[in-house]
Amino acid sequence: MRRPGLVGWLASIDHKEISRRFIVTALLFFVFGGALAALMRLQLSRPENDLIGPDLYAQLFTMHGSTMMFLFAVPVMEAMGLFLVPLMIGAQNVAFPRLNAFSYWIYLAGGLMILIAFLMNTGGEAGWFSYVPLSGPEFSAGKRTDFWAQMITFTELSAMLVAVNLITTIFKFRAPGMTLMRMPLFVWAALVMSFMVVFAMPTVALASTFLIMDRLVGTHFFNVAEGGDPLLWQHLFWFFGHPEVYIIFIPATGLLSAMLVPLVRRPMVGYPAIVLSLVATGLLGFSLWVHHMFTAGLPKLGQNIFSAASMLIAIPSGVQIFCWIATLWVGRPRFTTAMLFILGFIVTFVLGGLTGVMLASIPFDEQVHDTFFVVAHFHYVLIGGAVFPLLGALHHWFPKLSGRQLSERLGRWTFGLVFAGFHTTFFPQHLLGLEGMPRRVYTYVESTGWGELNLLSSAGAALLAGGVLLFGWNVLATLLGSERAPANPWDGEGLEWSVASPPPARNFARIPVVHGRYALWCKGEPAVVAGLKIEEREVLVTHVLDASPDHRTKLPAPSVWPLIAACAVSGLFLGSIFTPWAVVWGMLPVFVALVGWFWPKGGEE
Repeated sequence: MRRPGLVGWLASIDHKEISRRFIVTALLFFVFGGALAALMRLQLSRPENDLIGPDLYAQLFTMHGSTMMFLFAVPVMEAMGLFLVPLMIGAQNVAFPRLNAFSYWIYLAGGLMILIAFLMNTGGEAGWFSYVPLSGPEFSAGKRTDFWAQMITFTELSAMLVAVNLITTIFKFRAPGMTLMRMPLFVWAALVMSFMVVFAMPTVALASTFLIMDRLVGTHFFNVAEGGDPLLWQHLFWFFGHPEVYIIFIPATGLLSAMLVPLVRRPMVGYPAIVLSLVATGLLGFSLWVHHMFTAGLPKLGQNIFSAASMLIAIPSGVQIFCWIATLWVGRPRFTTAMLFILGFIVTFVLGGLTGVMLASIPFDEQVHDTFFVVAHFHYVLIGGAVFPLLGALHHWFPKLSGRQLSERLGRWTFGLVFAGFHTTFFPQHLLGLEGMPRRVYTYVESTGWGELNLLSSAGAALLAGGVLLFGWNVLATLLGSERAPANPWDGEGLEWSVASPPPARNFARIPVVHGRYALWCKGEPAVVAGLKIEEREVLVTHVLDASPDHRTKLPAPSVWPLIAACAVSGLFLGSIFTPWAVVWGMLPVFVALVGWFWPKGGEE
């Protein structure tokens, strides 16, 4: 139990509290990013509109993409992992609880920094990908790009820390009997996602550091005149940028698989095939980045190899879709709100995947590059492939998150508005792209004939926004007025449904012993682990492969030092935007914070 009051709230290291903070913060950034998108759609709803000027539009465009990719999509998927993985594997917390709290405070600091900078007219202006030399010192004066690049440092540090935490938790904190091939599919998805984060995120952090050094210290990593190469930025960024799509998509598919089993009331068809598909998608995701650079003048042989890889990755995704359809076919589906979002995901993602295969063709890509066709494809894959499963998951696991159950009637209306609004918004953009409308333009002339399709797209955005607002109303009304939810409202098979809603502080009074892939559907008396000290924070550590008991260890006590350390690191990062000496002097408070963090406390090991 944590201490009461503000200090206890700030010092909490319970994975459930931290993950809820991640989820709420990410959803607030989602609303902010959506508001920026609504302003852009309002500007483009009619030709030669003078509502928003080019400078503000450049900031809106940059902040919308950066918010959705760096402050919403990856953090919210990792947060779902932080909440669900320990419950699904029978653990009492994540492996490094204090590091978990530190990762949230760092994420929050980076998000608030770029938000405040934007409100002070210092938001990024070179696009969420910030290509050089446009983002370099010659073409982007002031501190706008510096704040953007440092936001990357904040968010990628947070993401990597969460990934390390999840990998260790999954490998070493599984309940006895939960072998690798008994793990829930969402746990597999979280594991693949975490390894992808560990390998992908350092490249964009390195790229943003190079960019800051070019701008503030006078290096020339991307300066052609001094031997640098602007294509280096694209290679480093997209080596992260395309795996990031699958970093977002893979946990979404894991959420879908975990929801589907209880909602169709039968085991998943093709469990081993889905596991292999997740791993194959994670591996192939690192072989596609050059398909963002088909117009950059690269050698034809290399382009052909990446074109083939871009088509090949559709195979493991297709395997998962066929497994889900087969499970639906042989099961008895219950058409809850979560099930509607599952079906909406399958339809939307298949359409997005088809346009992805089209863009993998080099001649076609060269024709529609930097047009609204790419914008439409991108949103079909990411909103269809991530937001639809996420909204379904929030409806499905809301009892575990809050102890209350969302209204199914409002949930169905939410799905209808979101589904209709999404397709009305983004399907016309395919046609706009084929007609030649470039992206990243703040206006267009009437003679192009793009006005009607843009107006239709903007009307769809209003419907989509209405669906998101209705979801928010459903959440608020449920939290303020509904009755407590039962422990297992969906007759779920996973360990997370064996505890109360919301789960108690320690998750499980005694660690369960797992006898099958679907723990709660197994016959026989449930068994638990004996011999651990209940009055202390003692937990069981198991072997990686078969989850057999290895040894016991104690989790650390709640502490405010992760918050203090995050403040110190944030001060170092912020100061470095203005002077390189901040890196030197900022190390002192960081050192003090780390000493306080790791200083031995009485009664702790």
